[in-house]
Amino acid sequence: MESKLLTKKYFLYATEFFAGMSVMAVELGASRLMAPYFSSSQIVWTVIIGVIMIAMAIGNVWGGRSADKFRNPGKLYGRILIAAIWIALIPFVGRYLIAGISLLLAAFVNHNFLVWAALVTCLVIFAFPCVLLGTVTPSLVKYTMHSLDNNGKTMGELGALNTIGSIIGTFLPTFVTIPAVGTAATFLIFSGVLGVIAILYFVSVKQKRILCGVLAALLVVLGCLTPRFSFAFWEREQLTLEDESIYNYLQVRDTPESTILSTNVLFGVQSIKMKEEGLTGLYYDYALAAPVMAGMNEKADSQVMILGLGSGTFADYCSEYFPGAAIQGAEIDEKIVNIARDYFQLPETVDVAVEDGRAYLHASEEQFDVIMVDAYQDITIPFQMSSIEFFTEVSNHLKEDGVMVVNMNMKSQAEDSINDYLCDTIDAVFEYVYRVPVEGSTNMEVYATNSHTLPEDFETHLQALEPGELKDMMEVVSENMTEYQGEDRILTDDKAPVELLGMKVLDEIIQDELDYYRDLYL
Repeated sequence: MESKLLTKKYFLYATEFFAGMSVMAVELGASRLMAPYFSSSQIVWTVIIGVIMIAMAIGNVWGGRSADKFRNPGKLYGRILIAAIWIALIPFVGRYLIAGISLLLAAFVNHNFLVWAALVTCLVIFAFPCVLLGTVTPSLVKYTMHSLDNNGKTMGELGALNTIGSIIGTFLPTFVTIPAVGTAATFLIFSGVLGVIAILYFVSVKQKRILCGVLAALLVVLGCLTPRFSFAFWEREQLTLEDESIYNYLQVRDTPESTILSTNVLFGVQSIKMKEEGLTGLYYDYALAAPVMAGMNEKADSQVMILGLGSGTFADYCSEYFPGAAIQGAEIDEKIVNIARDYFQLPETVDVAVEDGRAYLHASEEQFDVIMVDAYQDITIPFQMSSIEFFTEVSNHLKEDGVMVVNMNMKSQAEDSINDYLCDTIDAVFEYVYRVPVEGSTNMEVYATNSHTLPEDFETHLQALEPGELKDMMEVVSENMTEYQGEDRILTDDKAPVELLGMKVLDEIIQDELDYYRDLYL
């Protein structure tokens, strides 16, 4: 039976438009769904884009051949209906598939685990619906062309509608649906869009009513389950907050000992606040050496800038141990700033700019006693905050005896690790660089200054501290501090392969963990 809808080109054009929109929405949703498990690094984005482009290419070939062989639009709209059902199920089934795939690969993959896990996950979860949606354009070309006289015009209109739909499908999830209603609801929204297109066609030809009803019922049921959706489905009891912003998946966990913020990684710790008074025993304690090196404990007025504020643990400690200091922070994610105020009791005296740290420094004319760089994101540090140009900007905003402290994660025993590159780059800018490993963790604190008297000044200021936890911690830093002599491994704005360098260290860490379990169970 011929559908009356197909006698009017606008329905076919609407199909092209919404198919293009949905492909991009699935791609962006894939990134957000995978980020808590694999990060949202450039490596993972490359895998996602590559898999979806391959899937679309396969769909193009299949769709063209199918349209030539079967001039039946019902086959196209059947594929769209199946794609809608699959996309609706992705957030609810996908998280279990991701966990299962990762555990399975852990038993066999010895190198580049992150890449392989992300690749297999993409192929299993996202490739199939994109293949189906890839059949739309060549099929519609067949159904919309009735004469060779205007085939160029028709092709151009279809291409333009697909592109416009793709543009809207890029901006809408990022700036509207994901921050407002979340990843799971975003998948359901675009599944519903595809579903409406397919259902309208099949209602008009009075076919596949049962399958259309299944999709409608599925969307209603999953819509009711969406408010209970959780990425960390195994630890809901400890979750205080799960949220999503333009930039991050956000998770706040509450334990008897601490409150923890994680961004884009289910098991990582981006910020932590201990419930007992005193120091954390973590890298924040070591970072407090920078204000002491700059003599802030003996100054009437001083200024601290924190690039990558997070939940504000370091800012909180600076307020406590160096009263009177003017403390500022730059944090690109406004929702993280709100979390810092609501869940981590960030002092109101800390002035926070919701802005990229480098952009903030570039626009500022202020000079600081201490600048802390703690901008780790996912598996690595953002490339724009790891280059020689960035550290030069930091140096220009320090006072004569000012100190920069950089928290470096993923400490590695291998040569040419990401931390070696970062330290060499810092050493190319600053006259003096010192390193201190953080006991019991993979972190390392790096202190950089242009003051040649830093070691002596540090000892003098340390002795001026009142006896207590802070002074004891500073003595630990002093005993373990070594000067660093850099080589020529320099990162620049033009060349800073931080994702690959970070992945090498992460691979090393993962393999150490997996080797333990392989020996235990295999």
